[in-house]
Amino acid sequence: MADVFDDEVDAEPTISIGDYLKAVEEEELEADLVLGGDEGKECTYSKGYVKRQAIFSCLTCTREGNAGVCTACSLSCHEGHEIVELWTKRNFRCDCGNSKFGEFFCKLSASKDVENSENLYNHNFKGTYCTCDLPYPDPNVEEQVEMIQCCICEDWFHEEHIGLQSSDKIPRDEEGEPLYEDFICQGCAVVCSFLTCYPQIISVSNTSDTGKEKAILDNSHMISSGKMENGSSLSLTNQEGELKVCTEVAGPSGKCVIGEVIGNSPTESEGDKKPFFLSKNWREVLCRCVKCSEFYAQKGISYLLDKEDSIAEYERMAKQKRNENMERQEGVEMNFLNNLGHVEKMGILSGIADMKNELFSFLESSDPSKAITTADVQQVFENLAKKRKRPE
Repeated sequence: MADVFDDEVDAEPTISIGDYLKAVEEEELEADLVLGGDEGKECTYSKGYVKRQAIFSCLTCTREGNAGVCTACSLSCHEGHEIVELWTKRNFRCDCGNSKFGEFFCKLSASKDVENSENLYNHNFKGTYCTCDLPYPDPNVEEQVEMIQCCICEDWFHEEHIGLQSSDKIPRDEEGEPLYEDFICQGCAVVCSFLTCYPQIISVSNTSDTGKEKAILDNSHMISSGKMENGSSLSLTNQEGELKVCTEVAGPSGKCVIGEVIGNSPTESEGDKKPFFLSKNWREVLCRCVKCSEFYAQKGISYLLDKEDSIAEYERMAKQKRNENMERQEGVEMNFLNNLGHVEKMGILSGIADMKNELFSFLESSDPSKAITTADVQQVFENLAKKRKRPE
């Protein structure tokens, strides 16, 4: 059996233990960021419409793709089912076990409304994405193409389908990392055309200077060289060139920083719509005067003023929860040791030290160019067993 295992290892690419552990840690962090620190132990239904949470669609129970379930329900109630991972959705309440699931009841929270009327669904819940309406991963494609999520409709798009002109590029640095915080698709750009009143937050790659950003403004009818149509100046940056937050822009009087322009943008037409790439902290710049707030509500995008709606804030809170959980776990382990007697405590600490020394000795003497075999692992544990039998 060991020989068969060794042959399989030799036929596959090898990886160092350090690289493997690093990859595992990165995968755990990525999972925590997606789940928002949710440990998946309790159904989130009782929390109401959560501002942002990880949502899953069960095609085994709802083939038409008109329902979503929380992390805990995807694990406890739909184990072994055909699950579609939707990443995160805003203002969503867990549907598990409601009328859309027929006779199926939620194991974690049985008492639920017939339907969650405020939940929004799109074709993602059927497992398809983009304007091409294809699944991800696409079974007909060998190499999967990266997709970008719109922060308004929350659909995902292939880069070649987001509607960029041939001369335009997605804002990225030299290493391929995004230089933008959020993306707005062509369809949603019509609703959000008012963002052209904030030229400093809209950016694209400068095709003549790769890796850098430049501000662009297509709405020349309203603004030219930082001037409003009425001639007043529109400055959204401070002396250091950083974006101002709304309170600094609007001032104590609460005067609208974009005048009477909002809602009357000539770019609100199907023919002129272009996708937006928005810079870091762009939401903080948006005007919060009464008229603008009413406009956001009318368009159904008031959530743009809520910091907790953004993916950046969601991931920040997820990292904070992750660190708190790790610190709490370390505290539990220390309490466990402190409650042991002296002999038991020394036995555990001695065992940990033996394991550490044995692994270090093995790694120091092994050939890094060769794969680790089952025989190597067995030898490590045999050496540890001998140490445990050594006379005191």
